[in-house]
Amino acid sequence: MRVKKRYATVAVTAALTLTLAGGYAFAATQHFADSTADKDWESWVQKWDGQVSTDYEKIALTPGADESKMNFAWYSKADGAATPKIELSTSQDMAKSVTFEGALSQAIDGYISNKVTVSPLTENTTYYYRYYKNGVQSQTCSFKTHSFNSYTMLYVGDPQIGASKGQTTSKGDKLENSSALNSAARNDSFSWNKTLNIAMGANPDVSFVLSAGDQINKNVEGRSAGNEVEYAGFLGADWMKSLPVATTIGNHDSTNESYSYHFNNPNDTQLGKTSAGGDYFYKYGPALYVILNTNNYNCAEHEQVIKQAVAAYPNTSWRFVMIHQDIYGSGLDHSDSDGIVLRTQLTPLMDKYDVDVVFQGHDHTYSRSYLLKSDSKTHTKYDFYDWDNVKDPAGNVFPYSNTDYQKENNSYTIANTMSGSVTNADGTLYMEANSSTGSKFYELIPTKQDYIAVRNQNWNPTYSVIRVNQNTFTIDTYEIAGGRIQNIDQTFTLKKTSTSRR
Repeated sequence: MRVKKRYATVAVTAALTLTLAGGYAFAATQHFADSTADKDWESWVQKWDGQVSTDYEKIALTPGADESKMNFAWYSKADGAATPKIELSTSQDMAKSVTFEGALSQAIDGYISNKVTVSPLTENTTYYYRYYKNGVQSQTCSFKTHSFNSYTMLYVGDPQIGASKGQTTSKGDKLENSSALNSAARNDSFSWNKTLNIAMGANPDVSFVLSAGDQINKNVEGRSAGNEVEYAGFLGADWMKSLPVATTIGNHDSTNESYSYHFNNPNDTQLGKTSAGGDYFYKYGPALYVILNTNNYNCAEHEQVIKQAVAAYPNTSWRFVMIHQDIYGSGLDHSDSDGIVLRTQLTPLMDKYDVDVVFQGHDHTYSRSYLLKSDSKTHTKYDFYDWDNVKDPAGNVFPYSNTDYQKENNSYTIANTMSGSVTNADGTLYMEANSSTGSKFYELIPTKQDYIAVRNQNWNPTYSVIRVNQNTFTIDTYEIAGGRIQNIDQTFTLKKTSTSRR
């Protein structure tokens, strides 16, 4: 069956019934990160088969509503004594620990979701914690806070555990995701663990991770447990019990409720929702982070969330937005099709609310834009995309062609083309993250768009290191090639001589 990409105006939606964003299928390349040739592969296979793949009860740490808080979520078995409780101490022996209690809810069949928030945290401190699974106390785990006012974070794209399905490994095996083993998830989880270990080894002062969506690959509906082995792989990485991750809902996460049970997102607004959840926000030091679920095309709700976030934290030096679909990217599969469905609506919002940087995923390529602004003209507001046009119930073709779609999405102006460093920038920087695991790659679009400053596709897992303080934002992006770290872009810096909004 021919796969369709989608478009139309708001008026079309009432006449058609199609799933939001979750059902796309595009042509991945033959390139992927084949973990089976790694020297540590066989030991990983034993760990995967005997522990990781069957343990759905791994804990996830998420930044809290502000830097003084940390959120936790984990599964317990429904037939056990689910106990949403965290014990926290600054001593490894858990002396003088403080107990924080939270809430529980039904997750997938057979499991309960536990969620707890701890506070207040202080900067530059090592914390030790224990949690309870099925009434049994966990081993002692730990996490570190660093400076709240000048800190480092990782930015990653599309781990998409399980997306390597169909690829052939160095051992001649075709990876699959249909069995309980899920050899594709096993391959990609190894790579995810390796990326985090390498990135954290080079940057031990990281405070948290931004993940721009598609944590997992398998599109299943409702409360189906069909993707739980992929979540087990994502959360099973060595660093995940010590490293907070702020996740975006990608199109592969969107149709299933498991995302909402595994992650305890702060300031959960219940707006911009799909089955997986909705928009949320938090403050960390001098920056505000707004995470939008752009699988929901209701930009009026997304604006409500941005407005709420800015009202809650009006005086931060920096405002960052993270979305999955790349409204300004350079990948072949999405950057001129479904990725830009919301460009005409979101670009003016980035101007209106003075957003400094937008972090994106979805296209499995790397790009950095120039600083962009809305062209302030009236453009069609799309909330649907179909490459071949669609027909109404009477069989009439809607009068919108791909040419019209591309023309309407030429809705931006390039505010600044400086490279290296920009001071007191007017406009928004749009970053596009390549796959952090190499589970799937796409080609770059043949002709580089005029809004793109730099782009790259070397078929290697990548990650970015971001440093933020009151006056400076810097981003460096690296690929992991043969276990070695290599820059794929120059350092890019935004500076502010005043913390007042532009």
